[in-house]
Amino acid sequence: MSMGKKYAESLKSYDKAKQYDATEAMNIVLNNAKAKFDETVELHIRLGIDPRQADQQVRGVLVLPNGTGKTKKVLVVAKGEKADAAQAAGADFVGAEEMIQKIQTENWFGFDVMITTPDMMGVVGRIGRLLGPKGLMPNPKSGTVTMDVAKAVAEVKAGKVEYRLDKTAIIHCPIGKKSFGTEKLIENFTALMDAIVKAKPAAAKGQYIKSVTLTSTMGPGVKVAYTKG
Repeated sequence: MSMGKKYAESLKSYDKAKQYDATEAMNIVLNNAKAKFDETVELHIRLGIDPRQADQQVRGVLVLPNGTGKTKKVLVVAKGEKADAAQAAGADFVGAEEMIQKIQTENWFGFDVMITTPDMMGVVGRIGRLLGPKGLMPNPKSGTVTMDVAKAVAEVKAGKVEYRLDKTAIIHCPIGKKSFGTEKLIENFTALMDAIVKAKPAAAKGQYIKSVTLTSTMGPGVKVAYTKG
């Protein structure tokens, strides 16, 4: 695969092997985000833990101080006053069994996040095999199975992100858009890194944070020197 000209030029603009301080790394990433669209800035963190062990899971949610720059479409599966509360909080789609039916029969996935109340989980569970692979299955740990649907909707709309360890012990997470500028992106970066350090499992041994890389949608990764973890 031949790399694009812009990508190749970007690689020449910094030292790939070097670890930069966060602000310097962010500036390099932004300078190399040359696509015509507003690129997303992503954070990739490799952790020194074994994701196969149940006591070494790292997962959580966080409302980034400056949001993500992406407005997520929210579906709330609820009934009665909870459905009304979700509507009032700005949910894009609200319903009960008929929404599950729509997903099942029409293969409809016009939403980014599904939120539901605990009493509706039995209904939602029927389409778990459709939701699971897309990462859309509501989960109490990510705050998407809750009685306070209004708060959950507000948090998603404000820029809540979920971080979780993948099978290769890496967390991948968007932290905003190129247009945010360095200062706002660094605020989001710091908030997410602090949350991940706090989420360190008691069973973790040795160096917790192995490597930190910042990248944009189309640009190369830049290593960040990070010593807190």
